[in-house]
Amino acid sequence: MTTIQERVTTTAPVVTRKKRDWSVAGRIIILLIASVFVLGPVLWTLSTSLRPPSESFKLPPAFLPLNPDLTSYTQVFKQLNIVLLVVNSALVTGLIAVGQMVTAALAGYAFAHLRFRGRGALFSIVLATMMVPAQVTIVPVFMLIRGVGLSDTLLALIIPAIPTAFGTFLMRQYFMGLPGELAEAAAIDGASPWRTFRSVYAPLAMPGLAIVGILAFNFHWNEFFRPLIMTISEQNFTLPLGLVSLQGNLGTGSISVVLAGVVLSMIPALVVFMFGQRALQDGLTAGTGK
Repeated sequence: MTTIQERVTTTAPVVTRKKRDWSVAGRIIILLIASVFVLGPVLWTLSTSLRPPSESFKLPPAFLPLNPDLTSYTQVFKQLNIVLLVVNSALVTGLIAVGQMVTAALAGYAFAHLRFRGRGALFSIVLATMMVPAQVTIVPVFMLIRGVGLSDTLLALIIPAIPTAFGTFLMRQYFMGLPGELAEAAAIDGASPWRTFRSVYAPLAMPGLAIVGILAFNFHWNEFFRPLIMTISEQNFTLPLGLVSLQGNLGTGSISVVLAGVVLSMIPALVVFMFGQRALQDGLTAGTGK
């Protein structure tokens, strides 16, 4: 005769397995819904850019183009100096990303491992600047840039963006995760603080620096507000600013031309993400699973 204890022991694994199956199914459904919201607009943008301009507002809309062509892309190249815009954007975002990696590494190491008076207060001020929107500081920054004669130049976009409060905070946390005994051992060997940073800590902080560089590139590649204020001449326009010139196509119903420009602007950022994905994952997971 089966006892109550035996029945509980027999049915418990079945109940646990059913709960686990429902949990997995629920996660898959949530991921599918999230994928639709995230990838849906991207796929619709790509699909619409491959339609002829005459079918931009066709009703009912078709998710996939029936007769895909590249007319909209050729129109983008005719209406914009796309090469110049890409070169300007690559130069600005590349130098900003490298500059932020250097300044964030130096500042983060100083706040993490160097002892000096006012370190805590100074770090608090750095963190407070993260709460100040760019719209608040754009006027004094513009006046300063104009005062030194750099207005309407690419340097007006690059120099003010190199100091980074978020990157400093991120690298400080990263350096604090590295053992302090390394600095003590280097000091015993006679290494200066600069030599300790350059030869010991900086190589270990490469995953963190990769995060700073990739995030800086993606943010400033799509930046629109500062280039709109700082540049006037078309030869200094970046890609987001140049895409505004395609707005006139909206009045003629050729939204596919506008979206073709958007797709072209996404390609460099996707390439950077594809090549930096491994470094980004290593940096985000460093120290969490060891």
